Amino acid sequence: MTPTEASEPQLTTPTDSATRVETHGIDWIPNAERHGRARDLFAVWAAPNVNFLAVVIGATLVVMGLSLWEALACIVIGNLFSIITGIVAASGPAAGTPSEVITRTMYGIRGNKVNVAIAGWLISVCYLAINWAAATTVLVGLLGRIGVPSNGWTIAISAIVIAAVTMYISVYGHGLIMRLYQPLALVLAIIFAVMAFFVVSGAHWSFAPAKPVGGIDLIAMMAAGIALVASSPLSYTNSADFARYLPATTRVRDVATWTAAGMILPGILATFVGVLAASAVDMTSPEAGLEKFLPAWFAPIFLISVIVGTIANNAMTAYSSGLALQAIGIKLPRTRTVLVDGTVGVIMTLFALLVFNFLDSVSNALQLSVTILGPVMGVYLADMLWRRNRYDGIALTDEKRGSTFWFNGGVHVAGAVAVLVGIAASLMCSATLVFTGPIAAAMGGIDLSVPVGLVVPFVLYLLIVRASATSKESL
Repeated sequence: MTPTEASEPQLTTPTDSATRVETHGIDWIPNAERHGRARDLFAVWAAPNVNFLAVVIGATLVVMGLSLWEALACIVIGNLFSIITGIVAASGPAAGTPSEVITRTMYGIRGNKVNVAIAGWLISVCYLAINWAAATTVLVGLLGRIGVPSNGWTIAISAIVIAAVTMYISVYGHGLIMRLYQPLALVLAIIFAVMAFFVVSGAHWSFAPAKPVGGIDLIAMMAAGIALVASSPLSYTNSADFARYLPATTRVRDVATWTAAGMILPGILATFVGVLAASAVDMTSPEAGLEKFLPAWFAPIFLISVIVGTIANNAMTAYSSGLALQAIGIKLPRTRTVLVDGTVGVIMTLFALLVFNFLDSVSNALQLSVTILGPVMGVYLADMLWRRNRYDGIALTDEKRGSTFWFNGGVHVAGAVAVLVGIAASLMCSATLVFTGPIAAAMGGIDLSVPVGLVVPFVLYLLIVRASATSKESL
């Protein structure tokens, strides 16, 4: 415990509850309010990762031209990046603050505002709109089964209802998420298991691509598949948000293990179900494709679970994006910043569904999000290693000029340089439908954006901070 934490008055009544709105935002969680066990994180991460998006990604791997076993290799390797998400989550108990505040140690008070605005808020809101648009489409289809016409009003009301349920969970916050996601993960897992049974029974295990590829083309295709799968776990640069209420003595290994397990196990299984489905039917329309495997009585149950899983995923995204707005400098309570994000997300969703489908453009842009999120993760890991995961939570909340993490003009040069160089290097090694970097092009289209985006900023950050520390010691 740091001196500043030791002097903090100790409270006796925990305020984090499923039945009352969370009062904490980006402030430090006092030691007396810390509770729970690392294993509670398993369900928190399993619930949003037992989702339809994973099935769609699996089908995409087959559409790209991979065989069943090549796709499975991409799925396993890509999901292993969840280990990084788990390690980053362990900074939450150490600091008692969310990721959006912890990253002040890496970029400085001012520099962190830019980092959070892009990696924490903008990308999150785009994901909110994309997921809500998909869930709304499913709900409108379900309503059509009982005779409700598909028109502008049906679409708008469906989107608003889905967003409202999501916002309810996000506004109530951490306590409700921790309590609700335990049974929710179990229910979703059972439904997906039943769905998987029908899909596995009808899958073509001998499936092979119409035009098998090999050599450099296969390597390039698998590298792209790994980057696609890895983009999901790497998007959770905010994983400490959901671990920060754990006691400060919680071990890094426990937090990392339970967080990663909650992401990896459902991630691999759900994504491979998508691969198996694509081996037997046309998955151009994923919902329609999966329904060909399912009995009539089960199809509506599965589609409802798709909507519920999307809500669970977006509730966590909206929760963290609300914290991001506070970290940027918006002087509003967390409950209001969450509602601001929800409003923006709903407007984007309705505009996309009723006016102009700009979400295709957003989706294409998000293909490059890994070139930002990878370097952000790389710097995060380097800082945890440099500081041995020791963070002064109270000092982190001090934004005044000259505070501990003000650095030079509010910017930590090591973090700024490392992440910018990492993004540039990752872009040069990226090969997507949107953009192909010069290095990737020279290598025959092999996408190395993920490993390069992680390793380059990780090494560079450590080199700069060590050189800076050596320079100070010599003075």
